[in-house]
Amino acid sequence: MLLRTAICAAVLLLCQPHAAFAQDASAPAAGVQDLAGRIDGVIAPHFKADAPGGTVVVVKDGKTVLRKAYGMADVGKGARMTPDMALRLGSITKQFTAAGILMLAEEGKLSVDDDITKYLPDYPTQGKKITIEHLLTHTSGIVSYTSQPGFRARMTQDLSVAQMIDSFKNEPLEFEPGSRYRYNNSGYFLLGAIIEKISGQPYAKFVEQRIFVPLGMTHTAYEGFERSKDPTAAGHTAAENGYAPPIRVSMSQPYAAGALVSTVDDLARWDAAIGSGKLLKPASWNKAFTSYRLSDGKETNYGYGWEVTQLQGVPAIGHGGGIPGFSTYAMRVPEQKLYVAVLTNSDSGPVNPGMVARKAAGVAIGKPYRDFKEVALEPAALDAFNGSYEVEKGVQRVFRRDGDKLVMQRTGRPPVTVKAFSPNGFFLPNSLEYFEFARDDKGRVTQVTQHYDGGVLVQPRTGDAPAPREAVRIASTAFDSRAGRYELRPGFVMELTREGDRYFAQATGQRKLEIFAARDDVFFSREVDAEIAFAKGEGDAPVLVLKQGGRELRGARLQ
Repeated sequence: MLLRTAICAAVLLLCQPHAAFAQDASAPAAGVQDLAGRIDGVIAPHFKADAPGGTVVVVKDGKTVLRKAYGMADVGKGARMTPDMALRLGSITKQFTAAGILMLAEEGKLSVDDDITKYLPDYPTQGKKITIEHLLTHTSGIVSYTSQPGFRARMTQDLSVAQMIDSFKNEPLEFEPGSRYRYNNSGYFLLGAIIEKISGQPYAKFVEQRIFVPLGMTHTAYEGFERSKDPTAAGHTAAENGYAPPIRVSMSQPYAAGALVSTVDDLARWDAAIGSGKLLKPASWNKAFTSYRLSDGKETNYGYGWEVTQLQGVPAIGHGGGIPGFSTYAMRVPEQKLYVAVLTNSDSGPVNPGMVARKAAGVAIGKPYRDFKEVALEPAALDAFNGSYEVEKGVQRVFRRDGDKLVMQRTGRPPVTVKAFSPNGFFLPNSLEYFEFARDDKGRVTQVTQHYDGGVLVQPRTGDAPAPREAVRIASTAFDSRAGRYELRPGFVMELTREGDRYFAQATGQRKLEIFAARDDVFFSREVDAEIAFAKGEGDAPVLVLKQGGRELRGARLQ
């Protein structure tokens, strides 16, 4: 993306007691061995021996079924991953932050219905009531600081909590608090500040003393405040020739939204503590695991630091996490007393931890996912699926043939290639999603059904696929007169360059993308849903206008 966040989601979990670890010391029962073998057989192919790997734990009925490491801990050094290694968790941090807030609530030191200005009196709420619950549920309307232009360029800076809050507090609200759900790291950053204000302790010390030490989680800490010398896995990001170290990030920035490190063993201890009712009363845990309802009554499928989801139609609680160098996912299926955590040490593949966790969980509950194998279809056969299909009002899913491939693009998202598994079925690689087309009695495609974990969505065909945006040939001088560096926000610069008759745009901290001319003052990308246009500024100097995701950013050319 031209504007890409670096810290994403969140991870989570809950499990059963410490008996889970006794299984490591003795030979597992035959049934457990068999299940472990079946789970390993499903997930092992997703890891490559010479690529970044991961650690996996599967606990069922209080017993560790699988505890294993895959791939490399450090590709450059040739070091293999081991199951006791510590990795960054990313937004798994959010569940600890949420638990800390609920602990203070049970002590009578706050209420989730409190206006945040009770604890952060200088925070500008723009005349709206923003509650602690709004922060917990991503419904505050506050702009997420990780989506701000220039965030990646600022990630290396060591900033105070107050300085970080200053960086986003004056941005306009995106919507009325409580009316919409939009994943938001700023909310959890503010929750960390509230914990500090009430407890009188730094966030890192609070979670250490109130959660990690009491639960024996000796391998879990705010990065930089570790209490043990654990073996650690190096982070990786995709590079032109393999993998490279990830962009550096100061842990003052993810903070209470994503700065923790841990092991799968400690996550299982954390989950076992929740399963046995430690730290919080049952009513508080139930609240955390219950989907929040918006002001119009619609559910968000998100509680307090946990996603409310399904696994093959069975209720589950789960969450994913991403931070430079690492990607994670974990989930619990309460009815089955099942817990799965997958921690990987790459932020850009080759492993999708959410898919791996769900595949492992599906086998564990006796409901394995379909295993798709690609089949070849004639290019002409793909033409039947060309069309626009309605996902919801204002949102379309377009399928079109590109040579011998079928490409899918949803409104506002980049195009992806889907692969055939049958004459009318296509799967999304490295995902559990698949699509099946239906035809009328004349063989014409009338709709597509999207299959995703826990549900299906029928999307009727509404018409032909719009023609791909065509590039036009322009004079090199027309581009050269506008080439250069444009500052769209402090520290966030877009640079336009030309190589022969090809044009490129590169935003601060992001890779260079080829752009194409729609006319001599409008350019577009074929990789992301974004457009660059030009307006005239003072003295007819060019002003770059970046349009992406319904937002516009304008910037003057730097001298």
